[in-house]
Amino acid sequence: MEMAIGLTFPGELQDESVICYLCKNFDIELNIIEASFSMSAGWAILKIVGNEKEIKRAFDYLVSKGIKIQKIKAGK
Repeated sequence: MEMAIGLTFPGELQDESVICYLCKNFDIELNIIEASFSMSAGWAILKIVGNEKEIKRAFDYLVSKGIKIQKIKAGK
């Protein structure tokens, strides 16, 4: 499964390596298309590739951290 997603990060996560954690702890591949971060908030557009179960696990982790997810485009 492949898709493009938009993430919105709350400012309190500015010092956490959330995207690195995703790559190390879930069987998915990520490509950062575009991103911007400040002291108060951040956003990123990512391409994510993996099986549906692992992507759901990764999404559950993101939601548990207070990160909003928007599916932009579903792929293969």
